[in-house]
Amino acid sequence: MDRFLFLTFDGLSRGAVYAAFALALVLIWRAARIVNFAQGAMAVAALYVAYAVTQATGSYWLGFAAALGAGLLLGVLVERVVMRFVDHSTPLNGVVVALGLVLILQGVLGILYGNEYRPVATPFRRDAFEVGGVALLSRYDVFVFAAVGTVVVLLTLLFTRTAVGLRMRAAAFAPDVSRLLGVPVGGMLTLGWALAAAVGALAGMLVVPTELGLHPTAMDVVFVSAFTAAVVGGLDSPVGAVTGGLIVGLLLSYVSGYLGATVAPMAVLLLLVVVLLGRPGGLFSGTRARVA
Repeated sequence: MDRFLFLTFDGLSRGAVYAAFALALVLIWRAARIVNFAQGAMAVAALYVAYAVTQATGSYWLGFAAALGAGLLLGVLVERVVMRFVDHSTPLNGVVVALGLVLILQGVLGILYGNEYRPVATPFRRDAFEVGGVALLSRYDVFVFAAVGTVVVLLTLLFTRTAVGLRMRAAAFAPDVSRLLGVPVGGMLTLGWALAAAVGALAGMLVVPTELGLHPTAMDVVFVSAFTAAVVGGLDSPVGAVTGGLIVGLLLSYVSGYLGATVAPMAVLLLLVVVLLGRPGGLFSGTRARVA
């Protein structure tokens, strides 16, 4: 029972990070109807900015703010300079360009910073609290849950309670009609990319300290898990992204704990296949979203 409790809380902690990164993918999908395969590389680029700021100032929080700012700016640049000129008549065009962007970003980061792993500090200790002799959550885990929860609430309010969120969805689903109604479609797309890149940078700041460290390819494995989480929950649902992230985190924790770490990737792949076969739009998608 103690082992089960430990694996459960460990899985929830990991799942919260996957949920944050899945939210970034959902944002791009809701804003531009594109699965951004460059999201992980963009997040790493923002993390290197945070690393440089933290090293120069000695302040984690200045680096944290710099990562979010760099994510926003990078999202704007990618949309304005690259994605705006891609022919979106078929989804494959955007996927190919995004994969090319991954190679470019990783290559540039490798040239500038090298390929060694760099340690990343955390703002809180990672020593877990013990209850009845069972290690549960650490202060850093609580920080992760609070950060992800805040993002979920803010994005939910944005898309359900604000005119800007409604315009972003309208620009994604019906750009021509939206233009006729006076919606600045280009600006809405740029905003969606900027917000998604900032959320991706936040996810990177949360997950990299728990891995080997900062590296040009540090987010590749995280992207696979987060993409699975987004598909499981539904690419059009922020709540689904969070739920999917927690499901993937728990699955990885249980499989790694009971069957071994080498089996965990196959478990994630099996989950993805089962969801795609049984409910292609995700657990939280409606019939209209699937048809569209």
